[in-house]
Amino acid sequence: MPMLTLYTYFRSSAAFRVRIALALKGLPHDSAFIHLVRDGGQHRSAAYQAINPQQLVPALRTEDGSVLTQSLAIMEYLDEAYPDAPALLPADALGRARVRALAQAVACEVHPLNNLRVLHYLTQHLGVSEAQKTAWYHHWVREGLGAIETMLTQEGATGRFCHGDTPTLADCCLVPQVFNARRFACPLEDYPTIGRIVQACEALPAFAQAAPAQQPDAAA
Repeated sequence: MPMLTLYTYFRSSAAFRVRIALALKGLPHDSAFIHLVRDGGQHRSAAYQAINPQQLVPALRTEDGSVLTQSLAIMEYLDEAYPDAPALLPADALGRARVRALAQAVACEVHPLNNLRVLHYLTQHLGVSEAQKTAWYHHWVREGLGAIETMLTQEGATGRFCHGDTPTLADCCLVPQVFNARRFACPLEDYPTIGRIVQACEALPAFAQAAPAQQPDAAA
């Protein structure tokens, strides 16, 4: 029987999000590993471009052979296509809008300025030094996480997790962004609510299972 196939790279924040979502929903899947550095970037190959013209991970091949791209779209598809598995979005319209807003604050505002291709462009084409690249990264993380911290702290819908007491799409996005911030030694002490929520997430098996260090391509 055909199975979901996730095109992934262990350190990709966007792929990490989808791995979390798959684990939370308990959906078995195959993994196709696309190394973003090796061989000049395997995502740039003609074979992968035929799968995803954007040459980005993740991509998801569905059980009927369709290919989906963009992590937020993939996660919403999983929620709609597999409604019997734990939901990633709240049942009420306001709750869904809030969770989407938190998820997009990461995926649309912070992450695009700090992903691999942007950082490479800064150093390889604009002549930015490593120190300047790090300053760029830290600046946009501070801008984004600072706003998210305020939203989470001030809004009553925040619970053990970003929205209430079960993980949602927002947590799937927040944890990988914090992982990246740690990797680039970005100070996080000004975001205690984010820290508390991430700690609660990382204690769950689904988040631990999806973590970069646990992926087969990390060892390779």
